[in-house]
Amino acid sequence: MRKLEKISFSQFSHDICDDKSMYDEYNLPRRATLKSAGYDFYAISDFVIHPGEILKVPTGVKVLMNDDEAFMLYVRSSMGFKYNVRMTNQVGVIDADYYNNSDNEGHMWFSLQNHGDKDFVCKKGQAFGQGVFTKFLITDDDIVTDIRNSGIGSTTKEG
Repeated sequence: MRKLEKISFSQFSHDICDDKSMYDEYNLPRRATLKSAGYDFYAISDFVIHPGEILKVPTGVKVLMNDDEAFMLYVRSSMGFKYNVRMTNQVGVIDADYYNNSDNEGHMWFSLQNHGDKDFVCKKGQAFGQGVFTKFLITDDDIVTDIRNSGIGSTTKEG
């Protein structure tokens, strides 16, 4: 099963703000056309990224997917071409076990950097990123027994 969901209002309040109307109003990602690969993410509120600045942008979204899939986060192509805005990690890889983790429910964020020479302005409801589902393969001799027990960066934490 694949599904994009809002994080709980409790997590939204913790990560973003305690505004129920803002929570109720924002849109889940969706594809723009029948042949679009990516699900567009929309700004929950207005934001500005000044030249040279890095901004962590919350999505209010988590993703449920099959165990042999990943959800890849990318900046929208037009932002790179027109404004020289990029993701600081270039591509976000969301693993299936990130969903509902104990740290943040699997809340996905975009870390964006403005490499351009003018402010990048994004209005509430404007698409700024995209996510693409992809299958992945493992080696025949792959043996992994560890499980995720927290959020971002937790697959490299030692227990």
